[in-house]
Amino acid sequence: MAKTKILFVTHEMSPFLEKSKISEITRQLPQAMQEKGFEIRILMPRFGNINERRNRLHEVIRLSGMNIVVDSNDNPLIIKVASLPAARMQVYFLDNEEYFQRKKVFRDEKGEFFADNNERSLFFCKGVLETVKKLGWSPDVVHCHGWFSAMVPAYLKTAYKDDPTFKDAKVMYSLYADEDFDTVGAKYRTMAAQTDMRAEEAAPYGDGSYVDLYKGALSYTDIAVFAGGDIHPELKAYVVENGIRSFSPDGDVDYEGFAEVFEEFSTADIEETA
Repeated sequence: MAKTKILFVTHEMSPFLEKSKISEITRQLPQAMQEKGFEIRILMPRFGNINERRNRLHEVIRLSGMNIVVDSNDNPLIIKVASLPAARMQVYFLDNEEYFQRKKVFRDEKGEFFADNNERSLFFCKGVLETVKKLGWSPDVVHCHGWFSAMVPAYLKTAYKDDPTFKDAKVMYSLYADEDFDTVGAKYRTMAAQTDMRAEEAAPYGDGSYVDLYKGALSYTDIAVFAGGDIHPELKAYVVENGIRSFSPDGDVDYEGFAEVFEEFSTADIEETA
């Protein structure tokens, strides 16, 4: 039987960038799943405070060279990779001089949320899917972590729904208690709808507030993961009211529980029972 393929999408991962609990989970969970026989890929942004020399990042020429259009701007996408030898894992980094090569992640030196965080997020989300296409690798599960990946579920279920790379992919989205976020504004959904989906498909993202952003993402999610802590009550209620399946792991190291959920979406299983 073919291995279940899991794509992990995150804005942070230890040891490259450690801002919150997300970084540790996205470091340990993929390794645990790989050790259980799953095939994994990990994609994250190459923010400017990630030291390329210390972490031994290098460009993947065969994957670089694409352009991603956001708000009518054509932005070059550079792909870099780093290895974690102890875990036998590779991490792919999406880079762009305009969006990511600044020393701060989401806020400027004065603590103000970057005005273009909406564009940066859309560039990353779209870039993730284009990179996976170029890899020629079809995930069974796309597991998103953090608000920066919020448009991935919508892109998968609308603009990329007929793409052979993603036609069978299921979406899991982990919700966390604390995230560094203000708002991406209603322009977030407006920009997404310019070329990639219809306005009504982007409408669930509302005014781009924390709650609306995740309501949008959850509306295209197959399984919501309550990753511990005080998940926003409106989001929990939204999951229940809309009949979205949820999974609450028994602690951060409930790898058996995660493995059971991931295994449900094996393409091999789907093909054998068809």
